[in-house]
Amino acid sequence: MAELRRDPVLMVGEGWEGGYRLLDSGNGRKLERFGPHAFIRPEPQAMWNPRTTDWRAAGEFIPGSDEDGGGRWQLDQSLPEDGWPVSWNEVTFTAQPTPFRHLQFFPDMAPVWDWMREQLGGMTEAETMNLFGYTGVGSLALSRHGRVTHVDASKKSVAQARENAALSGMEDRPIRWLVDDAAKYTAREVRRGNRFDGIILDPPKFGRGPKNETWRLEESLPALLADCRQLLDADSKFLFLTVYAVRMSSLALAGLVDELFADLPGTIEHGDLAVQETGERGRLLPTAIFARWSNSG
Repeated sequence: MAELRRDPVLMVGEGWEGGYRLLDSGNGRKLERFGPHAFIRPEPQAMWNPRTTDWRAAGEFIPGSDEDGGGRWQLDQSLPEDGWPVSWNEVTFTAQPTPFRHLQFFPDMAPVWDWMREQLGGMTEAETMNLFGYTGVGSLALSRHGRVTHVDASKKSVAQARENAALSGMEDRPIRWLVDDAAKYTAREVRRGNRFDGIILDPPKFGRGPKNETWRLEESLPALLADCRQLLDADSKFLFLTVYAVRMSSLALAGLVDELFADLPGTIEHGDLAVQETGERGRLLPTAIFARWSNSG
């Protein structure tokens, strides 16, 4: 039976070298460097004061009146229109401002990519799946260990993921790039009787599939996670679930995972993802909550 650990775990990103830095934060904003370019983005959790006055940036996202979205970028004309390369370890991908405030990847996921690799250890023929895989950085990180199924409802995101694979010199890796509804695809995999060694999923609070399927996190997540459980067994290595921008504790995610995964061996944990400011006494900025099941022992 899986052990549920109630004390939260903090996961802080590393491995970026010059790829990403949180330079400063405060007064509801954050100053970040993505490769050679700095940007200012809204950050409601940065309730403290900034530590520096030099907030020069190549772009700033100006939020709209809707707390769940809206707004626009103010960008320097000198920025490359098609983005620029950024690297995490051996994976290279394109950074570029999007209408959704971010820059085509999530820096706080770096410790998750490391953690998944640790669970797979020396495996080279693992079967893993990345649901809501976005632009594919996690899929490329997993591909060193075997075959990866990458699923996202956005045709544009999957196309960018393919481009990132080529940019990394990984276009020949065994990755299936699928434009599909994550919940429907996972249910089909259950009916086919397939299994995986690991699954990562990063569902949105709200979303729509390629055929206008509706996703609402609180309503849709339990069934999806139950299907993920059916695709994993006592020989599988991990499941990792992240959730952003919700009024929810990681304890809620852990409770759901525990209900579904308690019959398996291993460990269930929960906690926060965060990024840390550069410099002395760099503050930790929380970004997401997570729950994870691991069976690497």
